[in-house]
Amino acid sequence: MSSANPGFTPLPGDERLTTAILSDSCDESGLRNQVLKQRLAPITPGSRAFGRARTVRFAPALESDLDDPYKESIDFIDGIGAGQMIVIATDNSNDSGFWGELFSAAALGAKASGVITDGNLRDTDKIAELGFPSFSRSRRPIDFRARMRVIASDVVVELGGVLIAPGDLVMADDDGAVVIPQSHEDEVLTRARTRAANESTVLAELLAGDSLRTVWERHGIL
Repeated sequence: MSSANPGFTPLPGDERLTTAILSDSCDESGLRNQVLKQRLAPITPGSRAFGRARTVRFAPALESDLDDPYKESIDFIDGIGAGQMIVIATDNSNDSGFWGELFSAAALGAKASGVITDGNLRDTDKIAELGFPSFSRSRRPIDFRARMRVIASDVVVELGGVLIAPGDLVMADDDGAVVIPQSHEDEVLTRARTRAANESTVLAELLAGDSLRTVWERHGIL
């Protein structure tokens, strides 16, 4: 089973895009609150993930969930598609870990882009060995079985004060995470790609000795 929400295929040159560039481009498009308020730390410094949101929401478990505690999680993970960013909303729960090595292996097999969560990750050394880009509020080794449960997937969720709808573009890197609504992605990506290209020129001019004022007045980029 696969999600009806398609993934995202970056264009050549999109490897130059960063959360800072996307944040600036969102600002220029009138979207000034698209960066999560808290920084979700990567397991491996230097990690970067960029994909189309596949969302899931957790809540405290019920006694009735004990019979098949992983059913909804398995269904969700088996539906992950290529180019999707897994977005796990837990309401900042510290009750358990929500994602680990085997889930990461399944996501890698499906060619997902990465995972972000306002909860905890576990098996982080194993996830790092797999090389799956993973970003979280913190880490905790506890299994979510009998503690937390999936209550919804492919719905609008909130992380760090930002609403994330299925299909929105999400990027995470060392600086944080930024969300581009589908309704604005063409405008934001056009601005971001132009900015990324121009920043290479700005950097070269500054390194060559041009003043910051001269470069700012010439390009309008800092």
